[in-house]
Amino acid sequence: MSVSVTDSGEVVAPVESSKSAMTWGPIFAGAAAAIGVSLILLLLGSGVGLTMVSPWSGQSSSLGTVGITAAIWLVVVQWLSSGLGGYITGRLRTKWAAVHTDEVFFRDTAHGFISWALATIFVAGFLASSLTSLAGAGAQAVGSAAQAVGSTATVAGTAAASSATDLPTAYFTDALLRPDQAKAQATSNDAAATSEVSRILLNGAAQGQIPEDDKAYLAKIVASRTGLSEADARTRVDTVLKRVDDAKVAAQKAADEARKAASTTALLGSLSLLIGAFIASAAAAFGGSQRDEEEDLLVRSRP
Repeated sequence: MSVSVTDSGEVVAPVESSKSAMTWGPIFAGAAAAIGVSLILLLLGSGVGLTMVSPWSGQSSSLGTVGITAAIWLVVVQWLSSGLGGYITGRLRTKWAAVHTDEVFFRDTAHGFISWALATIFVAGFLASSLTSLAGAGAQAVGSAAQAVGSTATVAGTAAASSATDLPTAYFTDALLRPDQAKAQATSNDAAATSEVSRILLNGAAQGQIPEDDKAYLAKIVASRTGLSEADARTRVDTVLKRVDDAKVAAQKAADEARKAASTTALLGSLSLLIGAFIASAAAAFGGSQRDEEEDLLVRSRP
């Protein structure tokens, strides 16, 4: 602790308040108010958002519209709750006597910022817990459905399921044992031909393309099972493969759009949090200033 020395050589101890500059009561009160307002507005936004989504085709808003609306609503929630919580924090604190106005302003803004931080941590934890619970319930439901489907598939065809145990090895095994003509193999064992076609398609999806010899072989199988000529069968194979490629491109496009939406939401969320912290600090300073002005007017009005 530093001391000061007068001109006469007298050592003067510094005057220091015995009270901390941090007042936790108003901070917790402002944080509680911000949390309550956030939860109310989030529930309201969820209710409105559910009206924009429908399982029926053509009755739902687009994914982009829903995402933009949700992001804007989260920004509104953050700003309103931060402003209210910060103002309550500044307005409820006691007046600091014998403190410079600059220090009072700093303390008010610090109180508002800490109140905002506590409310943000609580709301983030609440949302994370809710999303985790929903994800767990969804995973459990999917697991139950998958187990039921797996049991049904086992009863219906255990041999077909076991043949797809090791798809890459099975594909290359088929390539080694592939006959010159597919007609006899395909007509004698339709299940084996279907499994082999599936493995060819899966290997092509994994590799990104299907070799020409596989396409020719698929055309022979299609021709032997459908009665089409090899030329028509090859046309059908090319058509189906194009549909597979179109579906793959559509899935990649949807994934890219989801990635961009998630990136935009993250950037907008971080910017919103920064602005919310500023609003909470400014509101606390404003509320504290009003509180001090009211106190000064009350003191001056006394006889």
